[in-house]
Amino acid sequence: MADNGHDRSLIHVTDLEKVYQMGAEEVRALRGVSIEITRGEYVAIMGPSGSGKSTLMNIIGCLDTPTSGVYELNGEVVSQLSDDDLARIRNREIGFVFQTFNLLPRADALHNVELPLIYRGIPGKERRQLAIAALKAVGLQDRMRHRPNELSGGQRQRVAIARALVNNPSIILADEPTGNLDSKTGEEIMVVFDQLNQSGHTIILVTHEENIAEHSRRIVRLKDGQVESDAPRKQA
Repeated sequence: MADNGHDRSLIHVTDLEKVYQMGAEEVRALRGVSIEITRGEYVAIMGPSGSGKSTLMNIIGCLDTPTSGVYELNGEVVSQLSDDDLARIRNREIGFVFQTFNLLPRADALHNVELPLIYRGIPGKERRQLAIAALKAVGLQDRMRHRPNELSGGQRQRVAIARALVNNPSIILADEPTGNLDSKTGEEIMVVFDQLNQSGHTIILVTHEENIAEHSRRIVRLKDGQVESDAPRKQA
């Protein structure tokens, strides 16, 4: 079906509840969260520890399912899918960038970026071309044959961003992407996200740092499992 971009929501979350059983105690991590994100947006999800932001990110990233409520991604209701279906959607629709990079230490940058394509069964030659293009997009084409221990922290995170990009996902989901970097390198990484958003990528950024959230166009603040506020970022 033809899709002309911004006229359709990419993520539609309605009345999400998430309850964890911790021994005899029930913990309500999400209490009726509803948000909508359209294609091409750049959204920061903020909140203190225990606010529910990690739980919400895990549900949006198809790493977890809600206790109740509806989550639609790209027009598909994913809140009640099987683990196998969630894995398929994760691989096809979502590019993850983690605080700890999550790179294979023995593999070079090119092979690390190729991994999601291997899981999809993309042939070797095409896989290599796509991985090279993704590394070029983050300015690392001259480091393709370096292993993670031969790269700086900022370069490792660029490899992780290239890996997130390589499947051309609907969403790039970044969880505290500058958490392991010094402030100067962190700002350089945020410039990469700015450029990706300007080229049309939808970015959801989970952070507790105000200066990092300032790069987004909209900030959703969670508190005690509920949306406390959801507003465009104030322009400087």
